[in-house]
Amino acid sequence: MTSKQLKESTDYLISKGFEAPEIGVVLGTGLGRLVDDIENPIEAHYNHIPYFPLATVEFHSGKLIYGLLEGKKVVVMQGRFHFYEGYDLIDVTYPIRVMHMLGIKKLLISNAAGAINSNFKKGNMMLIEDHINLQGGSPLAFKNVGAFGDRFTDMSEPYDLDMRSKLETIAKNENITLQKGVYVSVVGPQLETKAEYRMLKMLGADAVGMSTVPEVIVANHLKLPIVAVSVLTDECDPDNLKPVNIEEIIEVAGKTEPKMIKLFRELIKII
Repeated sequence: MTSKQLKESTDYLISKGFEAPEIGVVLGTGLGRLVDDIENPIEAHYNHIPYFPLATVEFHSGKLIYGLLEGKKVVVMQGRFHFYEGYDLIDVTYPIRVMHMLGIKKLLISNAAGAINSNFKKGNMMLIEDHINLQGGSPLAFKNVGAFGDRFTDMSEPYDLDMRSKLETIAKNENITLQKGVYVSVVGPQLETKAEYRMLKMLGADAVGMSTVPEVIVANHLKLPIVAVSVLTDECDPDNLKPVNIEEIIEVAGKTEPKMIKLFRELIKII
C-alpha cells in the first residue's frame, strides 16, 4: 500500500461524486439494509475502485454507497472484507484508509457475532467496550506504516467514549436492549469448538466474531473516533452446543437489524 494508491482510489470516488463525507459506516453480515434509507445515493462497486481488494463471490454486491442520512453526508460499506477470505490485513482495512482520505470524521461499525456471555441472548445487541485480537497479525505490520501514522499506536481506549455514551442513551430512550462487553476477533471461517468457547470465556470475551478488530486498529492509527455494535446471532454455550445453522444466523441478524439501524440513525443525527 502506498500514498499514491490511496490517492488514486480516493480520486476515483471523488470523480463519482463522493464529496466530503462526514461519517463512515461499515455494515456486517446480514446487516445491509441501512443503505435503503440513504437519500440521493451514489454507488461505487468494489470491483471498480482502483486498488480495492477484488471482490470474491460473496462480495459481488459489495459496494461503497455515498449520500445523505439524517442530514449528514455518509459513506457506507455494504459488505466488508475478511481475513478468512484470503486477504491480508492491509487489504481488509484498505477501505477504512480510503474513507478517511475522503474526509470522514467518525466511523460506525456493525458486525454479527456469537454470544459467549451466558447472560446475553441471540437477538440482543452488544456495544463493544474493548476487544481481544486473536487473528494472529496486525494491519499495521508493514514497512512504511510510519508514513501513515504512529507505528506504535495507542490502544488504551480504542472505542470512543462519547459515541458509546450517546448510543447507551439512545438505547435507553428507545427501550432497546444494548448489552456491553468485550469482543474477541478470531480468524475463522470455521466456527469454534466447545473447548475453544470455554477458552474464550476464560480470556474475558463476551462475544466472538471474525471481523472489526483490524478496522478498529487502523481507525486508531488514523486517530479516527470509532464506535462498534455487535448483533448477537447465536448463543455459544459449550455445554449445550448445537451444530451451526448459517441460515438461522442470517435470519436473527435480519430480525434485529431494524433496532441496529435505529441506533445508528439516531447517533448520526447527533454527532
